Amino acid sequence: MSGKSTLHESDVSIVLCGQAGQGIQTVEFLLTRILKIAGFNVFATKEYMSRIRGGANSTQIRVASRKVSAPVNRIDVLVALNEGALQHVAARISRETMVLAEKSVVGDEADLGSSKFIDVPFTETASEIGDKVYANTVAVGTIAGLLGVKLGDISDYIKRFFSAKSSEIVQGNVKSAEAGHKIGRELAASGAIDLDIAADTQASDEILLNGAEAVGLGAIAGGCNFIASYPMSPSTGVLAFLAKHGSDFDIIAEQAEDEIAAINMALGAWYAGARAMVTTSGGGFALMTEGLSLAGMLETPVVIHLAQRPGPATGLPTRTEQGDLELALYAGHGEFPRIIFAPGTLQEAFYLTQKAFNLADKYQVPVFVLTDQYMIDSYYNVPSFNLSDVRVEKFIIKTAADYRRYELTKDGISPRGIPGFGEGLVAVDSDEHDEAGHITEDLDLRVKMVDKRLKRLEAMQAEAVHPELVGKSDYENLLICWGSTYHIAREALAELARDDTALLHCKQVYPLGPGVADHLKKARRTILIEGNATGQFGKLIRLHVGIDVHEQILKYSGLSFTVEEVVNRLETLLA
Repeated sequence: MSGKSTLHESDVSIVLCGQAGQGIQTVEFLLTRILKIAGFNVFATKEYMSRIRGGANSTQIRVASRKVSAPVNRIDVLVALNEGALQHVAARISRETMVLAEKSVVGDEADLGSSKFIDVPFTETASEIGDKVYANTVAVGTIAGLLGVKLGDISDYIKRFFSAKSSEIVQGNVKSAEAGHKIGRELAASGAIDLDIAADTQASDEILLNGAEAVGLGAIAGGCNFIASYPMSPSTGVLAFLAKHGSDFDIIAEQAEDEIAAINMALGAWYAGARAMVTTSGGGFALMTEGLSLAGMLETPVVIHLAQRPGPATGLPTRTEQGDLELALYAGHGEFPRIIFAPGTLQEAFYLTQKAFNLADKYQVPVFVLTDQYMIDSYYNVPSFNLSDVRVEKFIIKTAADYRRYELTKDGISPRGIPGFGEGLVAVDSDEHDEAGHITEDLDLRVKMVDKRLKRLEAMQAEAVHPELVGKSDYENLLICWGSTYHIAREALAELARDDTALLHCKQVYPLGPGVADHLKKARRTILIEGNATGQFGKLIRLHVGIDVHEQILKYSGLSFTVEEVVNRLETLLA
């Protein structure tokens, strides 16, 4: 009896489901790291309700002998930890799904959707050890045991993870993991479940991180030394990460009283010579839009990490969507340039965030790093980042006595000084101003200043990040994606195995990177994949490239795409 799909013998999809407050995230954290140490490639993503306790949350962990970086709909092994767990994921349970749960806990749901139910005494085992709270650690040990992880690797990591706790708690968790490991090995030996996944020797040497950590590390590499934000899901992870490591990298992390204060603090920090960012989500960024216009008029750099979630208003605060592209593109009153990155991988989240600081400094504009809840909360292992070409590029000049902050220049970029560095006065103003920074209502000068600010778009366009083409260059059908849909679309393309179809991934969505138009013109048929209801990136392409995409695959339920649903939609469209 096998717990994995015969079509996916190189990886297994494990889903853990329980209520909020039950420790599902702790199980995810422990399992992903233990499995990575053991040499498996891992990918983990979660969906959770906006509540502290109750309801139903689930985490998917794909364990593989090859790189995996996208969610799938199928469940090979389901660990159900509370009543209602099976019902919560019922649509994903197949006759092949192996369900591990306590019948006394899940009750009548035990027969729901699968013929492969194994009664595993998670709570009973934990209670015998000392406390039912250890049931999650029993589950960790069971899964690790099923996959053949060495008991020593499990115990060592459990001890390290709980090292700040009392010796009683450490030992309780170690014993629970050992008991779970025994259960898992017995199940594997009996033939009741087979998770024969080969290890990958490279995986154990790689780093395991999520999107929030990748953005945070990119900010550090970009020279960020100040962050001001008001906590808002799903963006808070970046603030927490930089605050945690602030003393290591001389970063001031300020939890502002609101988002208006946060962006104004960041603008003030750049004015004083710091390299600052804010991290927020849609509703929080809506409050920042006046500050965004202030940055446009002051020609002050700022980096904005905007982690998208479904709106309008509070919407679904713990779910995902790509619904804020147009918000980032058109936010702020008046006309002024900006740059918008939309990383699709953890590597891109790191490198593009690092690049955002240099470009903000160079062009004196707001630069957005556009992510979403799915990307921010997902984990997978990647090689260590290559820092050989990473540079903190600063464009501040030492001012002379006759310094003019808004000097009219051929390329539209005025020399940027900071107070105290040189003899000049660094005057800035939110009103329209002359070259020295003094308020003006000279209407001819007003036109020159607007033209100067917009002139930078030409250089920004020339320096835009190129899109990535996946597949053969002589394609007939071209899939188009941006941001976090990249890995999902790429795996779907591989599943299709069609020589006539390629994928274009746009990691910079404004200004559009060179070559986008040429790629689109080559295709007989174009299909856009994005997580919103109105095809926002398709509208941007139409406006700036003058090309309509032929088909759209859209999703806006609050959940990310899965590989299977993209494959199914593409097979229908390309039939």
